[in-house]
Amino acid sequence: MSHPLIDRARSFSRAVTRGFGVLDDDYLGRARPFGESRLLFEIGEAGTSAAALRARLGLDSGYLSRLLRSLERQGLVATRADPSDRRARLVELTESGLQELDLLNEVSDEAARRIVAPLNPTQQSRLAEAMATIEQLLTASAILVREESPTGRHGRDCLRQYYAELESRFDEGFSPDYADAPSLDEFEPPCGAFLIMTLHGEAVGCGGLKRLSEERAYIKRMWISPAVRGLGLGRRLLEALEQKAANLGYRIVCLETHKSLEEAQRLYRSAGYRKVAPFNDDPYADLWFERTLGN
Repeated sequence: MSHPLIDRARSFSRAVTRGFGVLDDDYLGRARPFGESRLLFEIGEAGTSAAALRARLGLDSGYLSRLLRSLERQGLVATRADPSDRRARLVELTESGLQELDLLNEVSDEAARRIVAPLNPTQQSRLAEAMATIEQLLTASAILVREESPTGRHGRDCLRQYYAELESRFDEGFSPDYADAPSLDEFEPPCGAFLIMTLHGEAVGCGGLKRLSEERAYIKRMWISPAVRGLGLGRRLLEALEQKAANLGYRIVCLETHKSLEEAQRLYRSAGYRKVAPFNDDPYADLWFERTLGN
C-alpha cells in the first residue's frame, strides 16, 4: 500500500544510490563493488573486530565472511584470532589495504564534489542542512530498545557512565552507595524490568523500573549517552518504560530527579507527569513526579 512517507523514502534511496554510484560493480572506479569498499572504510586505519563490523553494518556472518575472503584474496585485509578471545576475529588492513583506503578517500571526495558543484551556495547550504537532519533521523531510527539484565555488559557500561555523569554534574558529587536506589536485582522480572538502548550493537541508553506497590512502579536510572542526545530518545525510553510498567499491571509510575537536571524535569512535565510530595528520602532527589498510565 502506498504511503507518502514510504514513497518519499524509496525515492530518496533511489536518488542517493544513483548519485553515489552504489549500483556499479566498479564502485568509484576501483574494480570492486560498493560492499567491499564500504568494508575497507569501516575497518579503517585502526582495524576492528568482525563482530563490530557485523553490528555496525547489519551484516550476517556468512555475507561478512564472503566479503572478507574476497578482500583477503586481493591482499587488502588480514584477519587473525583475538588474543583475548580465540573465538573472535580481528580484522586489519594490510599495507596495500591502507594505500587503497587513501585512494578511496580521494575518489570519494571527488565524487562528493561532483554532486555539490552544480549547486549554488544557497542550494549547497540547504543540501548540507538536509543531509545533517537525515543522518540524525536515520541514527534515531537505527536505535533499538530491548529488555536486558542490568548486570550484563550493556547494563554495567551504561550505569558506569551514568554514575560518572552525575558525579560531574552534581555540586555535591554522587555515589550510588548513598542514593536511595533499587538494588539491581529489583530491576529483574517478574516485578521489574531494565531496558537498554543500542546503536549498532553498542549501548547508548538505559532505564529501569521496580515495584513500589501493587499499583505503583518506580522508574530509575534513566540515562541517554551524550553522543545521541537531541534525537528524542529520552521520550522514547520513557514511553517504553511506561508501556512495560502497564504490561506488568502497574497503574501509576513515579520518579524523582535532582534540581540540576533541568532537561529531565522538562521531559517529565511535557510527558504529563505532575509534581508530588516526596515518596522517599533519596539525598540526591529534589523533585518527585508521578503519572497515571492511560491518562
